[in-house]
Amino acid sequence: MNTLTSAPLASLIERLYAQAQAATSPAVNAMPADERDRLMHSKTEYLALYTLLKDLWLPVSRNTGTLLYMLARSSKARSIVEFGTSFGLSTLFLAAALRDNGGGVLIGSEFEPSKIALARAHFDEGGLSDLIEIREGDALVTLASDLPQSVDLLLLDGAKALYGDVLGLVEKHLRPGALVVADNTNYCPDYLAQVRSPHSGYLSLPFADDIELSMRLG
Repeated sequence: MNTLTSAPLASLIERLYAQAQAATSPAVNAMPADERDRLMHSKTEYLALYTLLKDLWLPVSRNTGTLLYMLARSSKARSIVEFGTSFGLSTLFLAAALRDNGGGVLIGSEFEPSKIALARAHFDEGGLSDLIEIREGDALVTLASDLPQSVDLLLLDGAKALYGDVLGLVEKHLRPGALVVADNTNYCPDYLAQVRSPHSGYLSLPFADDIELSMRLG
């Protein structure tokens, strides 16, 4: 038995995925596809888009969540940074790995207060709150300081246009061999070019449909 597949977390995750599947966002549904894509790629208007998305769950897939748990467990992660908490599903997978690794800290970021409140309720219900610190506000500010000296894993799953900027904030803390997992990278051509460059300091490859898995070289 482990934290991920036993009570109370296993049933909580099942319930949250059911809620996520049933959730809708009229504001997003009414937005023309080309306008949504433009905002997804914008470095200056991302807050406007994610304000519209405040009722949308935006979780990682079940398979991606399980992958995150496996990567964090197998790398014996004790310090994790997450860009884009939303309602906290990905955070639960990662914090479960920290618990099973013997403890640690996960620093998350989310600018929508209503999402943070619900995410914290989920962390309490899952028995993982003691491992998680969520920082409210723009991640370019909240993740710019007071990070662990050594970070074992970084998850990028917030505003897609900012992946490279957030990586730049966390990069000096990434230990050699640290993993960077980026979700929805079909929206992130500049980020992909950055981490795949031979001179980037990363070994990087596509994984599954739209995930990029990178390892910090040292």
